[in-house]
Amino acid sequence: MQAFCTIFTHSHWIVRLRSLIFANYSQYMNRSFAFLMILSLFTAACNNTDRQEDSSTGTTKAPDNTPPSINYTVIRALPHDTTAYTEGLLFHDGQLYEATGTEPEMPVNRKSMFGTVDMTTGKITPKVELDRNKFFGEGIVFLNGKVYQLTYTTRVGFIYDAKTFKKLGEFTFPSKEGWGMTTDGTHLIMSDGTSNINYLDPTTFRLIKVLGVTDNNGPVSNINELELIKGYLYANQWQTNYILKIDPASGKVVGKMNLESLDSEARNKYPGAEVLNGIAYDSTNNKVYVTGKLWSNIYEIKFPF
Repeated sequence: MQAFCTIFTHSHWIVRLRSLIFANYSQYMNRSFAFLMILSLFTAACNNTDRQEDSSTGTTKAPDNTPPSINYTVIRALPHDTTAYTEGLLFHDGQLYEATGTEPEMPVNRKSMFGTVDMTTGKITPKVELDRNKFFGEGIVFLNGKVYQLTYTTRVGFIYDAKTFKKLGEFTFPSKEGWGMTTDGTHLIMSDGTSNINYLDPTTFRLIKVLGVTDNNGPVSNINELELIKGYLYANQWQTNYILKIDPASGKVVGKMNLESLDSEARNKYPGAEVLNGIAYDSTNNKVYVTGKLWSNIYEIKFPF
């Protein structure tokens, strides 16, 4: 069809035929009217081939190298704590955890902490709380019986026992800032608000690899909260409504999910709601949950992955 459209819309004889029809309009008005209608329909159909939906992958393809749109549906909305300034969201052993951040200038009811989330009420039971006057809590990850927690600008991370949450130590990282975290089972994978995703050794904290995130326009900055799902990295892009699907082998953005409708709903429900942030994959039940800073809901969404 595409090849036919190219010939149809660009062929010299079609251009000449259309010119003849219009030049002799009065003579051929009745017969040419029908032909022109058919011509218009073919032209419209050809012009509509720029974007095509692939139902097998749940993506909408673009004609250029723009990352395809990932289609999704909302399964249900669950309560979320509107005092939670979300910096991380993940599942561990079937339990949802959330990490939040704050600083002295923010309202006193906000905390720099992480804890378990009651999915029926949205209430967070803190497991670790940082001194809000010293540390802005960021993303967390579980790996090899430990919990690793980033902080925003102090370049300090904390290590805890994954069962008792007793503090085991601290670490430093090479980035100027700490944002989101996930793991591939071997490395600590962290974002720092740039276009880079850093892979760290969980024992020495040595930088193993820097993955530069790019799309058809070049480097993609503001990479935030991270989740690894079926071999692909999914990342919130700060100050946008996008979740990006990233190929960890190349850093290329291979899909984009636009959650603008959920962001609008969140802000309509609670005027204090801020940006989209938080992706959690429940690998046991094959479910994905998203939320945002100070949102009143966590959403279970479904999409092909």
